Amino acid sequence: MNGQWSKEKAWEWYNSRPWIRGCNFMPSDCANRIDMWQEHDFDKHFETAEREIALAESIGFNSVRIILEYEVWEHQHDGFMQRLDQYLTMFYKHGITAMMVLANDCSVPRAFWKPATFGEQSYDIGYHGGRKVSPHGAHGELSYHLLDDYETAKKYYEFVREIITVYAHDERVLIWNLFNEPGNNRGDLSLPHMEKFFEIAREINPDQPLCADCLCDFYMEGSIVGQRALELSDVISFHNYNSYVENIELLQQIKAIGRPALDTEWLHRIFNNDVEHIYPLLYLEKIGAYNWGFVLGKYQTHEPWNGIWEKMEAGQEFDVTKWQHDLFRPSGRPYDPCEIKLIKELNNKADKRFADGLDAAMFGQIK
Repeated sequence: MNGQWSKEKAWEWYNSRPWIRGCNFMPSDCANRIDMWQEHDFDKHFETAEREIALAESIGFNSVRIILEYEVWEHQHDGFMQRLDQYLTMFYKHGITAMMVLANDCSVPRAFWKPATFGEQSYDIGYHGGRKVSPHGAHGELSYHLLDDYETAKKYYEFVREIITVYAHDERVLIWNLFNEPGNNRGDLSLPHMEKFFEIAREINPDQPLCADCLCDFYMEGSIVGQRALELSDVISFHNYNSYVENIELLQQIKAIGRPALDTEWLHRIFNNDVEHIYPLLYLEKIGAYNWGFVLGKYQTHEPWNGIWEKMEAGQEFDVTKWQHDLFRPSGRPYDPCEIKLIKELNNKADKRFADGLDAAMFGQIK
């Protein structure tokens, strides 16, 4: 079985393409990921998606990060596979590749978890995912994952194996992000499953690099699953919603590891993690950049995290007049035109830097 890529191979792959930049993507008329991937109203959501992906292309984005939904694969298998391929084809038509996420630890305690229902998705105003209040936060319990059920876990491994096998040599897929935020409010419960995902992927030996989110800001130290993700990943995927100075401190640690890195979740204006400061930094260091959210919609990721409201009630101050995430209004106009102008300028500079052959000399070591 092939193991982790060498640093030289990772840098050769990374510097063979322009700076990777884009967003975490969901069509704005989808309330959740079931809405995005299920059969119900798919044509309508896909039409919205193509319009918004054309907008992403127009500002120079070249990739999107998408989180697949196991329960849709399980219950609508053939249709899910067809719809996934339809998305990949549409993305690629607009010059955009996909980072595919296969599992997600950002979940809720068992008491709050509900199995997927299909058809029209319930939708409310107030919080991310079309909810009125946050299901996350101070419940004092570890979150639940479908992988916690032994029989479901075996089926989930089949899902991972099939998806990677089908797209192992497909240029429309850029990176395999095998696990989103392993350990987020779950301790090390997902560790054996994450390791199994890497084992499956190494057996298939895809052309694309593998990663799991190994340097999220909430477990920089002391996380077994986070450190194991780092040991297994070909390229580094991390999330950082903190300030400019805190980003610099984190990037110093990441660069010391010596592998290409991608910030696969950023943009939190309320925390001063904004386009003006963070995007130029990621451009300058050639750190892959996927901000959270794109067009404001039913998912409501412009709203503050529930924890911010709780801290404000306890006396802390935050500027919640700012959107937390997202770049565009429902009309397709920018939240802030200055942000989009800067994004376009830096994307053009990145493409020129690559065309001039400077990336390999400036970033990493290729032998």
